Amino acid sequence: MGRRMNRRGFLKFGAAAAAGALAFATTYLATHDESQTLAVERLTIPIRGLPAALTGFRLVQISDIHLYPFTRLDLVRRAVAAANELQPDLTVLTGDFVWRDVAAIFDLAPVLGSLNARHGVYAIRGNHELWTDAAVVEQGLQEVRIPLLNNAGVPVGEGQDLFFLAGLDDGWSGQPDLTTALASRPGQAPVILLMHEPDLADRYAADGRIALQLSGHSHGGQIRFPRLGPLILPYLARKYDMGLYRIGEMWLYTNRGLGVTNEPVRYNCPPEVTEITLVRA
Repeated sequence: MGRRMNRRGFLKFGAAAAAGALAFATTYLATHDESQTLAVERLTIPIRGLPAALTGFRLVQISDIHLYPFTRLDLVRRAVAAANELQPDLTVLTGDFVWRDVAAIFDLAPVLGSLNARHGVYAIRGNHELWTDAAVVEQGLQEVRIPLLNNAGVPVGEGQDLFFLAGLDDGWSGQPDLTTALASRPGQAPVILLMHEPDLADRYAADGRIALQLSGHSHGGQIRFPRLGPLILPYLARKYDMGLYRIGEMWLYTNRGLGVTNEPVRYNCPPEVTEITLVRA
């Protein structure tokens, strides 16, 4: 006859099984890490009120670089090369350039300075800019002539054929002000909004003036298991964590980001450069 396992034996068995499962998962993720496997995502989004002359306008988005210690410049250089190869009309950077070392911006900015788009390159702040030193990050971007849209906007296009690109301050630790950002919007030009945190999209969709919001912040969770989805998502990126969403009359796209932070791996969630083609709704 077999012996019945006592409580102590059961707990030891459970602990050993858990430790074995953790070791297996760690090894599996390490050998299937996608953090260096850059993907280019392409999608087409209909924009209400888009001038006919801007149909086919191509916009590239890069987000959440988090340079150092796990994200290295080689990946950023490959992302910049991929972005330039797409020959975009506009490139946008949706925040979190650094992680803990704000001085990393002075290594990163010269690489970003080689981004090339017909109508320029624009950036916004993420929470990590504010958690380190936003002024230092802005200085680094200014040195390579990348404007930071902080509750500000610019018309993009030619003549009367325009849309309005607006950028907000970080939604977690900053003071986003949509009224100020849209103050110089010409007429009824359609608005594309840069906002780091995607879950604030409900607020901006309700405003009625925004056609498309571009966000990052979530990293897509970095580790996504089939059926289970992401294991960990940050505050303000738990509802709209990855990909394209329709919220009322507004579109939202959440970019998976380029870098990594606390968990230095990616699984089923590779870093991305996004190409978005705009068409008339």
